[in-house]
Amino acid sequence: MIFNEENTIEKMLLTKAAQCGWKYVASNDIPRSTDSVLVEPWLQDALIRLNGITADQAAQVIYKLRSAIMSGNSQDELIQANDRFRRLLFEENSEPFGENGDNINIRFFSENPAENHCVVTNQWEFPRPSRDGGKRLDLVLLINGIPMVIGEAKTPVRPQVTWADGANDMLQYQRSIPEMFVPNILCFASEGKELQYGGVGLPADKWGPWFADEERHHGTLNDVEHNFRHLLTPERLIDIYRFYTVFSATSTGRKIKVVCRYQQYLGGEAIVQRVLTTFRNGYGPKKGLIWHFQGSGKSWLMVFAAQKLRKQNELKAPTVVIVDDRIDLEDQITGDFTRAEIPNIESAPDKESLENFFKQDQRKILITTIFKFGDVQGMLSDRSNIIVMVDEAHRTQERDLGTKMRTALPNAFFFGLTGTPINRRDHNTFATFGAEEDEERYLSKYTFQNSVADGATLELNFKTVPVEMHLDEKALQEEFDELTDQISEEEKAELVKRTSVEAFFTSDKRINDVCKYIVQHFRDYVEPAGMKAQVVVYNRECCVKYKKAIDALLGTEDATTIVMHTAGDKADLYKPYKRSRDEEKRLLDKFRDPLSPLKIVIVTSKLLTGFDAPILQCMYLDKPMKDHTLLQAICRTNRKYTVDKKCGLVVDFVGVFDNVARALAFDEESIKTIISNIEEIKQRIPEFINECIAFFPGVDRTVGGWEGLQAAQQCLKEDTVKTNYARHFARLAKAWETVSPDPELFKYQTDYIWSAQVYQSVRPVGNDGALIWTLLGAKTIEIIHNNIDTIDIGTPLEDLVVDADVIDSVINDAKKAKKRAVEIEKMLRLRLGEHKGDPRYKHFAEKLNELRQRMEENLITSIDFLRELLATARELLEEEKRENQPEDKRAKARAALTELFESVRTPETPIIVERVVNDIDENVVAIVRKFKDAFKSVTARREIKKKLRSILWVNYQIKDQDIFDKAYQYIEMYY
Repeated sequence: MIFNEENTIEKMLLTKAAQCGWKYVASNDIPRSTDSVLVEPWLQDALIRLNGITADQAAQVIYKLRSAIMSGNSQDELIQANDRFRRLLFEENSEPFGENGDNINIRFFSENPAENHCVVTNQWEFPRPSRDGGKRLDLVLLINGIPMVIGEAKTPVRPQVTWADGANDMLQYQRSIPEMFVPNILCFASEGKELQYGGVGLPADKWGPWFADEERHHGTLNDVEHNFRHLLTPERLIDIYRFYTVFSATSTGRKIKVVCRYQQYLGGEAIVQRVLTTFRNGYGPKKGLIWHFQGSGKSWLMVFAAQKLRKQNELKAPTVVIVDDRIDLEDQITGDFTRAEIPNIESAPDKESLENFFKQDQRKILITTIFKFGDVQGMLSDRSNIIVMVDEAHRTQERDLGTKMRTALPNAFFFGLTGTPINRRDHNTFATFGAEEDEERYLSKYTFQNSVADGATLELNFKTVPVEMHLDEKALQEEFDELTDQISEEEKAELVKRTSVEAFFTSDKRINDVCKYIVQHFRDYVEPAGMKAQVVVYNRECCVKYKKAIDALLGTEDATTIVMHTAGDKADLYKPYKRSRDEEKRLLDKFRDPLSPLKIVIVTSKLLTGFDAPILQCMYLDKPMKDHTLLQAICRTNRKYTVDKKCGLVVDFVGVFDNVARALAFDEESIKTIISNIEEIKQRIPEFINECIAFFPGVDRTVGGWEGLQAAQQCLKEDTVKTNYARHFARLAKAWETVSPDPELFKYQTDYIWSAQVYQSVRPVGNDGALIWTLLGAKTIEIIHNNIDTIDIGTPLEDLVVDADVIDSVINDAKKAKKRAVEIEKMLRLRLGEHKGDPRYKHFAEKLNELRQRMEENLITSIDFLRELLATARELLEEEKRENQPEDKRAKARAALTELFESVRTPETPIIVERVVNDIDENVVAIVRKFKDAFKSVTARREIKKKLRSILWVNYQIKDQDIFDKAYQYIEMYY
């Protein structure tokens, strides 16, 4: 029997859905009209049943939902409509249907699962019957007639196809039939190995896995089934929809939907259920310790947990207190709650505000710092429905601040959240938060390895510098002994502690040497990838010295800034760097802006925790640190950014990582593996190259042209082998991009370029295999372009197509036909690669992949394969001719850009569309004329993007990444 997505994954998911609360109904048997998203008969029945209202009243409610769905008839409006629909279900659901016209809250779902009508169906057509532009969805899950979840099942037997292809399909559906996604809770996709999900508008590379528990089983059909049954119960989906979903905004004001990641759900639920169980029983643990690694979303976990706790009636209007130990973290978390529009938020900027909050018995969410409790005497409230969540719990529980907080709120629940593991020697932290009932005293745990595996954060690497720059404490001690042989050992020990280390780090000569290294490294490794850096120095005096030295080497003062605490600066030495909180926020927003000339921020103690800037790739560390402080600091570099950011990098000038186990002395052994020496990665590159070359036994890599390429491709004929090669090359490319540029790579460059070219030649033209067949990084593309003379592109496609003898010459020679077919297929793939992303050429890519598959399955002969290829090539050339009139293409570009900017113009942003389009058109044309094949040049593409960002962000204040991406896509398509 043939295995495919319908009889394996799709069928399995339908079967398992029926076992976890869903009833199967064939899509053709569902009573809905042609263009209806809602199954209105089912919805009307549920509204009458759950609320005791009339059919006419139910119709009024349905009309409001239908209007919300219609408002989401474009992708740009989808997230707004998705938010609006959710509000209608849970917040704006009051109707005058009670006695005497009194308002009552309309219920769309029952808390009793048996009272909800939960249906799963497959092959759902929308619109129905399918017309031009209609789509067929693999799985749709409906609760009371509302389609709340959409799933995509991919084949488990084609190795190059993964869940990511299903995720990309979802994004395409959201563009073509956005109305179907207005009621959506989440979308999911699986190929039988992973179960991944995301909210509307979320790109595939930001989807995440769902695991039923912290065991994290995945890789088989059984694992997918287990995780599916955990996520997709009707009760859990409604729970996620109501409490574990928020709508927030980016720094540019663009609305985004945030659906919890699995670890946020497990951690949040652990808090909520512990509170409910203990409160309900009147006894039990009133604390818990949550270790979720840096960058994995603890702030959102607190938002979700607070949101759910506040809405639990049995807690009798609880108070939730969020406690930080940094003002900047307080600002960050307050911002998260505010942007998510969580109601009833209060802050306590001083002791009086804190005391008044509890004196007034306010039942809200309070955000404050632990230092406010330091001045409080005695008890503030003895209520037992106060839940305290302490961020970075380990940092303040070893002093009396933690004791004072517990004295002020003696009956409260206390939950500690930390991004680093807690050591057993941190007695107070475990005593305050670690319940004996919990395994390893952790209520919830999400490690560094989990975070990287899930794609939530990046790997960390460190690079050592010449050893003479390291702090050699032994040598310093010997030198100091010679200078201080007349004083006692006790005096000497104190003096060396205070003086020698500081003298070492503040030495002008060493600072100049370190800064020369920083500037050269930044120019070679960080700046070319469009990333930025942080310099961590010994003290405030060093901040000023480093800025002066780096500015002199860069030739500008605009590229660097200092962010420091300026308290106690009696001599006003640091006055230029004294800023208000708003001024500092604006400065850091400039640092996050890829267009801003500010590229390096110099610090000594600030911005080492809680600072979130994905564009920050490299930390230059020139300050002794260890344990929690070190771990939190280096994780500033681990946030995901663009595809060119492969890892976070720490350049270690102190020798901190000479002994990683000593520097990160945690009981949790896995912490010792969180950072790798970049030298170890470099040493593995020859091994990775040899593993790639091993796929081509007997192939002469000195042979160029189509003969050499054909010989290489013959070794990758089978899909399994081809996909395996893709995985090996992706690992090599990631290592190369991480280490490059490096002189030691030069001897491997020829083999690397050859491997990259073969990889590109067999890479699927369409979107299939997007997870495995990743895009090449900027450094790899640059090296290929710089060695373009090694590529023999063969006979031009135009010449092959017009050659009337091409079929006649091979009609009786299958070997010749095969050889010709390889040449034409190669040229077709190269040509289609030039049109990647252009929807007009998508069907050519699909046809080419289909032909290749039919050929490999021996469904057509080599002669027929060649005929079909030639026919496809002719059609492709005709399409290019139609679109290739320069003025016509330029006019189309202007028309597309005009439509784009008209769609975002509002009364609040009255941009002059014609002027924006003219600016883009004139500048792009000027850049394109400077280059031959501009869009094949990394330099040209970078220059165009820089100019486009300048026009949009600076000239017209259009700071929206989606608009930028679409505008650039039109530029590549038409210019």
